[in-house]
Amino acid sequence: MCMVIFAPIFAICAFATCGGYYGHLQVKVDCADRRSNLSINIEFGYPFRLQEVHFKAPLCEATREEVIFLDGNFSSSAQFFLTVGVFAFLYSLLATIVYVFYQNKYLRNNRGPLVDFLVTVIFSFMWLVSSCCWAKTLSEIKTATNPTHVLLLISACRAQENKCTATQEPLWSRLNTSVVFGFVNVILWVGNIWFVFKETGWYKTGHRYPTRSASGKRASEMRQRLYSESSFEQPEEGFGPQLNRQESFNQQVTRQVSFNQAQVSLSLPHSYLGKPVISVRENEVASQGPIILNNKM
Repeated sequence: MCMVIFAPIFAICAFATCGGYYGHLQVKVDCADRRSNLSINIEFGYPFRLQEVHFKAPLCEATREEVIFLDGNFSSSAQFFLTVGVFAFLYSLLATIVYVFYQNKYLRNNRGPLVDFLVTVIFSFMWLVSSCCWAKTLSEIKTATNPTHVLLLISACRAQENKCTATQEPLWSRLNTSVVFGFVNVILWVGNIWFVFKETGWYKTGHRYPTRSASGKRASEMRQRLYSESSFEQPEEGFGPQLNRQESFNQQVTRQVSFNQAQVSLSLPHSYLGKPVISVRENEVASQGPIILNNKM
């Protein structure tokens, strides 16, 4: 979504500030043997083939003029920067249309996100290279069009008796802005790599299917929790779970011990009371004395 909103805008700003630039330089030559002076206007612009830019300068020793050309050809870096901006703008518009109207086809078979991811990486790299090259080239253009350097190209200005000055210098704010927009596009497209990567199957696969070790760990924790809850009584409110479980366990042990003691205490009298009864009966029979039988005839 970030690329859809801002990428076309910054791409337009980048190639528009570079492609529509025109610079103007004006110098004045005052010959020592002449009272009048001559102003020379020098204009240049995109694609910055400065070796084709020429102007006429007076020869103070004679009435004729000389034709002077500027130095340098910087068209390759400028055209490369502008081409990257135009194609980035077109791709941003195409991506916007696909996101809005063809979202289902975009996500089908995961081909759309993969292609979008690869193209985004390529444009990020191209923006970085083109912006760095254009920043270096702009510095060279400023040097080639520096009034001091241009005045040295004029033969009359190399003579000490003549006076040459620059009355107007080029304005570089527009080209400086194009360099800034170039690096803004680099940041924008590099940051968009993460958002496009989240739509690919690589990111979804890693988060949809967890690793076996993690699942085993969760299963063991769940089994341990269920075992602890089913083995002991439920804790009372206001006490910690570990303390309640320990108390419930102690209560069960106490009940089991008391029950065993009860069984032992109940079983001992049965084996003990039988013998005294028999002994008492035997004593009673033995202590009765002689038995007298009366036989009544």
